[in-house]
Amino acid sequence: MSHIVLVRHGQANTGARDEGDYDRLSPLGHQQSGWLGDHFRQKGDVFAHVWTGTLRRHVETADGIAADTTGDITRDERLNELEYFTLSQLLADQHGITLPNNREGFVRHLPCLFGHWRDGKLEGAPEAFDHFENRVRDALDEISAQPGRSLVVTSGGLIGMAMRLTLGLNMPAFCNVCLSIQNTSVSSWLPLEGQLALTQFNALPHLDTPERLFAQTHI
Repeated sequence: MSHIVLVRHGQANTGARDEGDYDRLSPLGHQQSGWLGDHFRQKGDVFAHVWTGTLRRHVETADGIAADTTGDITRDERLNELEYFTLSQLLADQHGITLPNNREGFVRHLPCLFGHWRDGKLEGAPEAFDHFENRVRDALDEISAQPGRSLVVTSGGLIGMAMRLTLGLNMPAFCNVCLSIQNTSVSSWLPLEGQLALTQFNALPHLDTPERLFAQTHI
């Protein structure tokens, strides 16, 4: 039986304002990844397949986890994050809505950005919202067709889209899910009669102790 485990990358460069600068783990992000790897090994988890996006933060997180696997590691650009900073610049240039510098502002900014993106109001976007949705669906379909357990290291937007596809989330609910996904959190799915069934979301078993609460991060 197939089993898909999606992990969001560790904390990245939180002070970044563009895609390239964001795409590397912070020291805490490396620590989060290592702790998750320790958790998997203590449980005796062995994965038949390991998948990551091609972004640096995905690869660094997977390297830090160093999961036990009986197969190869596949790098697949379909598992890459949407280009939030690029889309944000288009939103600022075309609609005067600038990227905020605090979490409260970001909570308002994300649904605004996603709404403009979905509705085709960002000229020159690196990909359409429908393309992002379809590539996530295609990747999950391929991974779920593989026998055994697959570990997938990716990003919050992609995990949020997996939730949208699984649960039929509307746009506000999709945005709320994306905002809630924490660094190195674990979410799991099982194929069930041709569809994916959610079995776990946004779990942090490796950080759920008093001395590690400080390491539970969203950005």
